[in-house]
Amino acid sequence: MLPPRKSRTIHVRHLALGGSAPIAVQSMAATRTQDVEATLRQVRLLEDAGADLVRIAIDSKADVEALRTIRARSKALLAVDLQENYRLAELVAPHVDKLRYNPGHLHHHEKAKPVEEKVAYLVEVARRHQLALRIGVNAGSIAPAWSERYPDELDALVHSAADHCAMIDALGFSDYCVSIKDSDPRHVVEANVRFAELRPDVPLHLGVTEAGLPPDGIIKTRIAFEQLLARGLGDTLRVSLTVPFDDKGLEIETGRAILADVEAGRFRSVPPNFFQGLNIIACPSCSRVENEKFIELAQDVKALTRYATEHDLTIAVMGCRVNGPGETDDADLGLWCGPTHVNLKRGSAELGAYPYAEILARLKHELDALIAVRATARS
Repeated sequence: MLPPRKSRTIHVRHLALGGSAPIAVQSMAATRTQDVEATLRQVRLLEDAGADLVRIAIDSKADVEALRTIRARSKALLAVDLQENYRLAELVAPHVDKLRYNPGHLHHHEKAKPVEEKVAYLVEVARRHQLALRIGVNAGSIAPAWSERYPDELDALVHSAADHCAMIDALGFSDYCVSIKDSDPRHVVEANVRFAELRPDVPLHLGVTEAGLPPDGIIKTRIAFEQLLARGLGDTLRVSLTVPFDDKGLEIETGRAILADVEAGRFRSVPPNFFQGLNIIACPSCSRVENEKFIELAQDVKALTRYATEHDLTIAVMGCRVNGPGETDDADLGLWCGPTHVNLKRGSAELGAYPYAEILARLKHELDALIAVRATARS
């Protein structure tokens, strides 16, 4: 049996989250939102796989118009990811059941407006349309004010979430949950445990962001989920895998399999030296991705770098301009994809943008150079 949870119960329309409610499993449409037919097909695919909730990304008024059509043709519970433009909330609200905002993205628009006013606006929209909210904090996009105040990244993640909870509490709104995500499952566990010590009442959405390609991405996710669910933490979850669009149902199947195993007391041991050697992190793809070659690129990067598996290096492959620049900063080598070019970084230093046909050769050049530098340092 899963241990009892201390979180309160909130509602996404008819779906209860938290408290004694069943742990919900959700995913996110990976297609471009404006491609209505493809997005509807993906929503149905996820529903057929057993998704309780499907998230869609919105970044423009054209996306909103597509969402309007999707809503008219689907009865699925829909959450919307507001991306960098929180001001779209009132336009999308009539067509969804839940709003997700990232505290790290609120500063992109109306920079002179206090963050408290922006949060108040989101709460007012949610209250008026009877929507739930998710405060979604990601390690790759911590709000500047919090990263300056808390030099330790985990402290910044936890306090960003807790402070936003306090802002929403002050407005008398309680239908909200929190997610705190990182690409390292150990950080996910520690940050969520720390947050739950501060706010045991707040429902938690669990996830390892940019977990990457199977099977590694499944192992990383399982590590985090087993540790948190066994502590009575986690009210809804999402498995984030880099897989072809037609295989997105694997995220739901994996989430339910992990839940069933933990509930039955079946825990998988972490393979020896799993966190040693080459680590490839990759985002799960979503409607923010501007070129579907991103998934093929991630697979090619994994194949190309097999010769370097024993080296303690991290390569990040990100699919968009929203999360890509920030969430590649901590990697030794980072790639984030645009419509026609792939941006390459070494740490936080930008090396340039290269056509998809040229990026693998350039990546190998940089990887070989890093390996050589480390070999020289050891000798």
